[in-house]
Amino acid sequence: MVRAFRDCSGSRNMVPAYGRQRAYRIGIDVGGTFTKAVLVDHVSREIVGRYSVLTTHEHQRGVAAGVVHVFEQVLEQSGVRPEEIVFLAHSTTQATNALLEGDVAPVGIVGIAGAAAAKLAEAQVRIDPIELAPGRFLPTHNRFLVAEEADEAAIRQAVAALVGEGAEVLVASAAFGVDNTTSEETVRESGREAGLLATCGHEITRLYGLQTRTRTAVINASILPKMNATATMTETAVREAGIKAPVMIMRGDGGVMDIAEMRRRPAMTMLSGPAASVAGALMHLKVTDGIYFEVGGTSTNVGVIRNGRPTVAYAHVGGHETYVNSLDVRVLGIAGGSLIRVRDGDLVDVGPRSAHIAGLPYAAFAESEDILCPRLVSFRPREGDTDDYVAIETSDGRRFALTTTCAANVAGYTQAGMHAYGNPLAARAAFDCLGAVMGCDGQTAARSVLECAAGKVIPVVEGLARHYHLEREDLKLVGEGGGAGALVPFVAGTMGLEHEISRDAEVISSIGAALALVRDVVERVVPNPQPEDLKAIREEAIAAVVRLGAQPETVDVAIDVDTTTGRVRATAIGSAELNVRDEAGAISEVEARAIASQSLHVAANQLTLRAQVDGFRVYSDREDGPGRLRVIDQTGLTRLQRRNAIVKTTTAGAMSRDLEALWAEAAAGDGNAGAVLMHGLHLADLTGLGDVEQALAVADSEVSGLCGDTPLILVASVGT
Repeated sequence: MVRAFRDCSGSRNMVPAYGRQRAYRIGIDVGGTFTKAVLVDHVSREIVGRYSVLTTHEHQRGVAAGVVHVFEQVLEQSGVRPEEIVFLAHSTTQATNALLEGDVAPVGIVGIAGAAAAKLAEAQVRIDPIELAPGRFLPTHNRFLVAEEADEAAIRQAVAALVGEGAEVLVASAAFGVDNTTSEETVRESGREAGLLATCGHEITRLYGLQTRTRTAVINASILPKMNATATMTETAVREAGIKAPVMIMRGDGGVMDIAEMRRRPAMTMLSGPAASVAGALMHLKVTDGIYFEVGGTSTNVGVIRNGRPTVAYAHVGGHETYVNSLDVRVLGIAGGSLIRVRDGDLVDVGPRSAHIAGLPYAAFAESEDILCPRLVSFRPREGDTDDYVAIETSDGRRFALTTTCAANVAGYTQAGMHAYGNPLAARAAFDCLGAVMGCDGQTAARSVLECAAGKVIPVVEGLARHYHLEREDLKLVGEGGGAGALVPFVAGTMGLEHEISRDAEVISSIGAALALVRDVVERVVPNPQPEDLKAIREEAIAAVVRLGAQPETVDVAIDVDTTTGRVRATAIGSAELNVRDEAGAISEVEARAIASQSLHVAANQLTLRAQVDGFRVYSDREDGPGRLRVIDQTGLTRLQRRNAIVKTTTAGAMSRDLEALWAEAAAGDGNAGAVLMHGLHLADLTGLGDVEQALAVADSEVSGLCGDTPLILVASVGT
């Protein structure tokens, strides 16, 4: 393999800094109740302002009105000018809510296949109405054309027929349309002539699987009108406010995309809210490995961060799999506001109804003098619920909910500074009332409630740890959302695990939106992929994420090859602006060593700095040979952790030889052989590749264009 290295004598790949110029990022989380904004210093990543308003569902500009109002207020309160904003992003529940509530446009589907495949394909492109929620359906209308007969006139006729049946948006789905997009684009053009927005199957994914691809396109098309209107109103209002920075939207897989891409693929924003909170954990808390809890009032999302990346899976809608990549989360009907159920003096259950659903204030947030002569009462939160939910009623007739948050305050698991911390005295008075009915004291009653809640959470944590092969000694529970303090400390204590409650937990989604990176995924089915296939997919992933708004100089790509199915997935991640940390802004060696020391649970003076390049330092508990290690980047983020790994310093010119040797050494040690390559500010993850030839191909693409003496670091696991 011959590689050309550029002449870089006397040059250095430095990224520009903003210097003394003020620059800020805005992150906005559009929730069901509140729209919250945070203002973050672009260089230091410190929060310098925050503001919230009620989400403006009923405004003529929709939720866009709240988005604009909240960022105008946070700028005004912080004394920041619009021209000082370099990045603006927001998460949104609109796509998810539109699907759950059936607020979708009827979809007309034009399926196309050649005569040889027509019989099988016709059944696969026919999508019946999709039940989104009980009694709520996504309406569909279908037409099928044989490709040999599908000229422009036939396509126009099919589109006209679909419009006549009530279709308001269009889907074009052709058998093998991922290889030849001509027929799908012809359908799109006919739809445009008829005034219809359209989605082509090939723009959703380039994977085969005609039925799933068509279904995903149908879901995407159904929310095009609503999401396009919101995008237009939001962007217009932002520009009117004088902000010229890119307007980015949170994707459901933890990255952001520009607003133009949201107009094309709005389905990618499903689970945007939880994704923003995960981005907050990654970038604000610098979590590398752990199980995160986004704890709200009614439900909790639980997922995994592994090697600095959230785990993703294909989203399901109406019980059907789609090709939309989103966070792999487990949704539990237990949270900070979960109500308690008691029957005949026994604790029956905690949840699924919450104080929010019942419209009751928490006892833990009452004043002590409010809890006068309380008595326990049973009630139904909603018509049709059981009547064994309990609250306290005071002498003046007011009712207060008994919740998991109240129990955590009584049992001492919340602390001042947590959003869930309230008035322990008021909570204790309420739980003494509950304990009297249960035949115990209030403290015991509170622990019983927390044990019941934890009993629903712990099996999920254990299941995720097994599924993703998480090592217990490296496992941390990360609590996010306003209700985190109600569940996470008790669950962690019961399981004997470390835990951390997010700083600024109640606005972690806004912080995540402000700090999120641009992300896209390219997938192909390539049986026995060759080196040139992997190089091509890598370049395609880079082009895709740059099209979404990433700066090319910031992009990293991770490639995974599934040898069983032949599926190749390239995940590209980059920043919407150039890195602003110069040498003066990067953390020091002492700071990096302290971070590694805390993560490895080893004294800082017992760690060895095994390797270093511009953007990374590699620390180990061994001076040489295999050992536990942590890779700390220039911002203080732990980018990689390994239990038993080897480290090799090399250069771009010697990379192929050294990578091949390292791969063989790792394989001989019964490791996963996969390696990680670091240079400058870039980290290339090669662990998802099946053999050394594939790894060499991707690594060669990574270093092409570098001068031969550019320093590199290679890391590989050698087993447990």
